[in-house]
Amino acid sequence: MAMGYLELLRARHVGRLLVGTLVGRLPNATAGLGIVLFIRAEGGGYSLAGALAAAYGVANAVGQPLLGRLVDVHGQPRVLLPSAVLSALGMGLLALAGTDPVALAVLGAVVAGLATPPLEGALRALWPSVLAGEGRVQRAYALDAVAQEVMFTAGPLAVTLVVALWSETAALLVINVLGLLGAFAVATSAPSRRWRGDRREAHWLGALRSSGLLALLAGFFFVGVALGSTSVAAVAYADARGDELIASYLLSALSAGALVGGLGYGAVPWSGAPEPRLRWLLAGLALGYLPLALAPGSVPLMTLLCGVAGVFLAPALACSFVVIDRQAPVGTVTEAFSWLVTMFGVGAAIGQAVVGPVIEWGGEAAGFSVTAAAGVLALLVATATRRVLAAPGGSSGRDAVPSESQNDRNAAREPGFRTGHQA
Repeated sequence: MAMGYLELLRARHVGRLLVGTLVGRLPNATAGLGIVLFIRAEGGGYSLAGALAAAYGVANAVGQPLLGRLVDVHGQPRVLLPSAVLSALGMGLLALAGTDPVALAVLGAVVAGLATPPLEGALRALWPSVLAGEGRVQRAYALDAVAQEVMFTAGPLAVTLVVALWSETAALLVINVLGLLGAFAVATSAPSRRWRGDRREAHWLGALRSSGLLALLAGFFFVGVALGSTSVAAVAYADARGDELIASYLLSALSAGALVGGLGYGAVPWSGAPEPRLRWLLAGLALGYLPLALAPGSVPLMTLLCGVAGVFLAPALACSFVVIDRQAPVGTVTEAFSWLVTMFGVGAAIGQAVVGPVIEWGGEAAGFSVTAAAGVLALLVATATRRVLAAPGGSSGRDAVPSESQNDRNAAREPGFRTGHQA
């Protein structure tokens, strides 16, 4: 298994694209924590800190698919570089404004969120043109999903480290400078500069005119709800036992499980259509979430259950990337991947909002029941829409090509492009 990933990482451009994307996404992964710590250090209350973090999150959810659509039309560098600069300037404005005037702080948070470059969608659109062979692309998707877990674990640690060494303001600025450098590394790479989206049909719905994509997004909305509710329920579980560190144990176990599951999934040479496989992976995810509703009093046992619950998360994400590439209408692949980011974010926010009152009513076990219910709903949506997902392209009207993505066809039209980027 390790040799397969080492071979993948040695392929030309892969290391630069993967590391650049992860570093470039640090501002997005740490924005909520960074903004809250900064506003509190400036003397602002939790209400203001939460409102600014929410403003960033909502703006980010709106901006990702819009910028993804611009990438599909104009190419990656023309969108990724200006948006990264604008996002960093927005966060700089927030750092300059502090808590007074509040309107300027809100403007900074909104600009930073709205202009966050769609690096996730851009990277996933690049893989088929960088790596030869469907198996290597699927392994790259799995590695991408695993790396995301690492980033969302290491990102907050990086913020707290910079705060400890310098200040909350420095953390806000340093993380965004790193994000700008990461985006620059991706956008100036040869694959990013050469990549072009397929000629797209003019339609105001863009990628959302694919019924298959809509079905997938609906299912992963509930996966987002599950993750958002878990983060709050874990804190409630820790509070009930008088040790706030327990929450970090549970969430770290969840990430560790996802990491192990993702690495294992990427090591298998999967064959056949990915849509049925995605339903089985969502079934495993739902089954993993169900025992969390028991919320056993034993912390080691609960930590183990969280680790098991995370095993199917990264595989489900990696498989969803393949499905999105098959279901997205021609010329909308970056936008389609960006919609998944948005749907995840919206689902997580709703999960966090819903689980709070549930915990106040029934305790941490009831909170984890929201997680379990959301996992089951994700599976039910995927099962109910299996006929829609069965045909690649959904309602987009493009021809179904079972083993070839739209990016494969795009690369094939550029003589020498694919062979020039093999390991």
